[in-house]
Amino acid sequence: MENSLEALSKYRYEAGLEALEDARLMLANKRYKNALNRGYYAIFHFIRAVNSLDRFDSSKHSGVISFFNQHYVKQGIFPKEVSKLIKLASENREKADYLDFFIASKSEAEKQIKRAEEFEGYIKDYLQRKSVL
Repeated sequence: MENSLEALSKYRYEAGLEALEDARLMLANKRYKNALNRGYYAIFHFIRAVNSLDRFDSSKHSGVISFFNQHYVKQGIFPKEVSKLIKLASENREKADYLDFFIASKSEAEKQIKRAEEFEGYIKDYLQRKSVL
């Protein structure tokens, strides 16, 4: 069964990479709101990749993020700055997806992608140490 958890974790990590690449494509095509969305989802998939190793998932984004923060950030496995990356990415995604008349800037889309790239680095290192990648 452990191998299936590792396979699930790797699959979710790869989904995060795909979302990150989609964010870059959206940025290149001046689709800044979509870049904010895909940058957030990259981070979300990376979080789920880690959580899956503990057999945890939730139907709510808040549950997925809360578990990660409680079991990985609060415990010192990841630095506290990753919580800030998650929070900023989530706030931007919510504005882009739900606010009427919201205009996303190129600069903010670039920042969102940088957040996702930084987050991915932490997750990749962790999953490599766990022999998932």
